[in-house]
Amino acid sequence: MSDVIDRPAAKAQFKVVGTRPVRPDGADKVTGKAAYGADLMLPGMLTGKIKRSPHAHARIIAIDTKKARALAGVKAVITAADFPDLASEEMAGGESAANVRDIALNCMARNAALYEGHAVAAVAATSASIADEALALIEVTYEVLPHVIDVEAAMAPGAPLLHADIFTKGVEPAPTTPSNIAHRHDLTRGDVNAGFAEADAIAEGRYTTAAVHQGYIEPHACVATFGADGQCQVWSASQGHFAVRTLCAKILGLDTSDIRVTPAEIGGGFGGKTTVYLEPLALALSRQCGAPVRMVMARDEVFRATGPTSGAVIEVKLGARRDGTITAGQIVLKYQAGAFPGSPVHPGVMTALACYDIPNFTITGYDVVTNSPKVTAYRAPGAPISAFGVESAVDDLALKLGMDPIALREKNAVRDGMKAAYGPTFRNIGYVETLEAIRDHPHYQAPLGPNQGRGVAVGFWFNIGGDSTAAVQITDDGAAVVATGNPDIGGSRASMAMMAAEVLGLPIEKVRPIVADTASIGYSMLTGGSRTTFATGMAVTQAAQQIVTDLKRRAAQIWEVAVDQVEWLDGAAVCRDPAKGELTLAALAAKSGETGGPIGAQVSLNAQGAGPGFGAHICDVEVDPETGGVTILRYTAAQDVGRAIHPAYVEGQVQGGVAQGIGWALNEEYIFDTDGKMENAGFLDYRVPVASDLPMIDTILVEVANPRHPFGAKGVGEVPIVPPLGAVANAVRAAIGVRMTDLPLSPPKIRAAIDGR
Repeated sequence: MSDVIDRPAAKAQFKVVGTRPVRPDGADKVTGKAAYGADLMLPGMLTGKIKRSPHAHARIIAIDTKKARALAGVKAVITAADFPDLASEEMAGGESAANVRDIALNCMARNAALYEGHAVAAVAATSASIADEALALIEVTYEVLPHVIDVEAAMAPGAPLLHADIFTKGVEPAPTTPSNIAHRHDLTRGDVNAGFAEADAIAEGRYTTAAVHQGYIEPHACVATFGADGQCQVWSASQGHFAVRTLCAKILGLDTSDIRVTPAEIGGGFGGKTTVYLEPLALALSRQCGAPVRMVMARDEVFRATGPTSGAVIEVKLGARRDGTITAGQIVLKYQAGAFPGSPVHPGVMTALACYDIPNFTITGYDVVTNSPKVTAYRAPGAPISAFGVESAVDDLALKLGMDPIALREKNAVRDGMKAAYGPTFRNIGYVETLEAIRDHPHYQAPLGPNQGRGVAVGFWFNIGGDSTAAVQITDDGAAVVATGNPDIGGSRASMAMMAAEVLGLPIEKVRPIVADTASIGYSMLTGGSRTTFATGMAVTQAAQQIVTDLKRRAAQIWEVAVDQVEWLDGAAVCRDPAKGELTLAALAAKSGETGGPIGAQVSLNAQGAGPGFGAHICDVEVDPETGGVTILRYTAAQDVGRAIHPAYVEGQVQGGVAQGIGWALNEEYIFDTDGKMENAGFLDYRVPVASDLPMIDTILVEVANPRHPFGAKGVGEVPIVPPLGAVANAVRAAIGVRMTDLPLSPPKIRAAIDGR
């Protein structure tokens, strides 16, 4: 069930935007015709495989590859010696910067293996079995070192040191001693001590989350070929093929112009496919042997060697007056970065209090390296973690004050014109409307039974814009082709086609959207941060508008009238002189050779003004007092979506984020043994929610249009994963009467809490 709520205002009437056409790529995907990263086959193609460290932390003394190279069928063997030793270089991309040197060292360890599963060598062979045999023949001599995975243990004095060249940034004076703390982030407003002095009630707690994986169904996969002329091609399942091109060029010391990357269909990413793991290795192997190389990760490799998001410790203290006014907040965030710096703690700091207008606060975040896989983005990276702690504390504050939890959030909610905790002034936000939507929803008033509880929580994501390119071409029969440079991970083909169709006045069936390779379209940032419908959609719209302007000129030329005498209505040029009639797009396309040649336009831009997103969720649970098992009974999510270009896809984004958040709250976690080895590297033991674990997730789409987008769009894919951790935890507390502070809320933990009452 889905409701759509508009802020009372004149709403533009659209013919295509806001409808629910069939997904352009749907038929190929449900019939198995869609080509994913592992589906490409090339003549003479070899199989590439990776040898990985069995140790969580070890110095690499020597690697002997002679036996592997001598094995019949082995065509290439590479180690770190086959890659240039790069200097540190920050590269912008998505929600945060990445260090190219760290990415290269994560792809292939040079002097030390920093986590179990860290790549130390790779081979290409004529068959998978020969590749496996070759890996076994590679002899690696290690000096095993002490390891550390727990984030607070890694911060402690005397902890095993991962990098001798990390000196904590963000601290004055600058440290002279290396540390596992890569960066400290601080955000402050007002006088915190004075704010707590004003408070009549204080809620505080220490909360923890475990590292969790994005859980995409398709493992990482690519095919690469290094031509004799130095020209390279890569076919890759990624969220950004331009980023793949750039990173491969830097890691291998190549010119960007020598690499062409073609995007395959992507079987899920959620932020986890915004970097490279296999592509540089496949190219290096192909360069050595001259043949195409295909690499596909096994599922355990995905878990052991690709980015989960951080495990974390969240310390929260909130104070409020009797009337519910929150006067002060104090938050400390400690996030695992994995083997290299770059946890999402900075976005965690930015978003922690973004839903609240609090005059006095301090937020401190620590980015901490640990002997675990390097983390990468996962939907609203960093925000679900900090929101879990804050929303738990807000709920406890409501209990102490005897206030309804929604009323407490409404009283302290940010509104238009208020300054966000992280700096900007909010404009055209629909946060209060989401709170009103769940407050007035029948779900919030529905009765509960024994052992059942209801929780609410809110969440925020700032969304981003950035560089995008789109091209629109008119075919000779009057249809349109829309080419963009962003892989479709959430229905963006449909939204691009719909926006072009709206501007051109075409039926959606007459618009064909494609995702072009890096040699066929201008640069676009990766698909992440919920930027594609906003930023790339803006480029599509502007390109379509340029075409409309050109079509009016062509019609005026044919009619021999001034351009200002021509309007574009419902896919046709209409002259103010009724005697001229009209010229359809198909008619103008047929005459294009007489009016200036092919009809098309390309727009490249750096989109600004992405509207932030807010969500408010209700969750009902039932806890089995015998087992501690939690059943999600009912879930309703309200979200400010700007304008829903394709409402069905927006609902799907919200429902998908909720499902992942529920898994994060109840089941999912990386489990390591005492040697630092992951014990549950497979979907059998790493438990993600399945259909039988979830009810129908109801959605409420609150449409407060973003005026900085031609159709009012805001990013929607990040926000829905932010509130569920807090909503589920608050519902469990309501059901059992005990605050649970450590995720996941597994049955043994809950049963222990019940027994401890």
